[in-house]
Amino acid sequence: MSAISEPLKRNNVNILNDEGKPTLIFAHGFGTDQISWKDVVTSFNDYRIVLYDNVGGGKADPTAFSPNKYDSLHPYADDLISICDAIDIKDAIMVAHSVSGMISVLAAIKRPELFSKLIIIGASPRYLNDTDYIGGFDQATLDELYETMANNYYAWVSGFAAATMSNEDKPELAQRFANTLAEVRPDIAQSVLRVIFQSDYRSVLPLLNKPTLILQTKEDLAVPMAVAEYLLDNINNSTLKIVDAYGHFPQISAAQEIINAIKQYI
Repeated sequence: MSAISEPLKRNNVNILNDEGKPTLIFAHGFGTDQISWKDVVTSFNDYRIVLYDNVGGGKADPTAFSPNKYDSLHPYADDLISICDAIDIKDAIMVAHSVSGMISVLAAIKRPELFSKLIIIGASPRYLNDTDYIGGFDQATLDELYETMANNYYAWVSGFAAATMSNEDKPELAQRFANTLAEVRPDIAQSVLRVIFQSDYRSVLPLLNKPTLILQTKEDLAVPMAVAEYLLDNINNSTLKIVDAYGHFPQISAAQEIINAIKQYI
């Protein structure tokens, strides 16, 4: 396999509107895949659209995942950079959900020429509470979550999907997330979620030097409003917009709100 095609196969890269300019890259969060953007990308036909799956999820190459390699978010950022290099991307607009928000921040710090703007949705630099910092979780709560995952993964999937989607009147949305989450190998899901929830990237935020739109729903179980406000305070040239949506997955539950916010920003 050529050096160019290897990242495209590894991350199941799909390119739409290849003649369109400029480039919009969409990156998904934990437990979902690039299909989570299906209701959003159809509104950007004038742009080249790049979609991919993070290693460990979706249709990314399952043999590429190693818990020893992916023990932080930096290898995921390196994957994003290698995708950009493989298809000669420069000055892309990055749209990243959840954990991919911080992955994109790391990639933009390492290789700033690849990106012109960042749009991060439901992103968090640290999920654990700390002195003078509200991340949303304490360690005991996370330890209980890991134990529940280990004891009965598929029961945990159902509960976690419903809680984080937070649209009780639309149970089909939680089921949609549960379906993609259930397709992740349980051992990989546990490894990835530990890396995400135990991470702390607060110190790198001031190093980011790209215009950044922070999108936050009115209520998000995984990422409280205090986190979005922390990002605003610590990322230079950033803007915070509260979208008219609830839950951690507005690109699924309120796609038009996300479309409008992206279009207004770009």
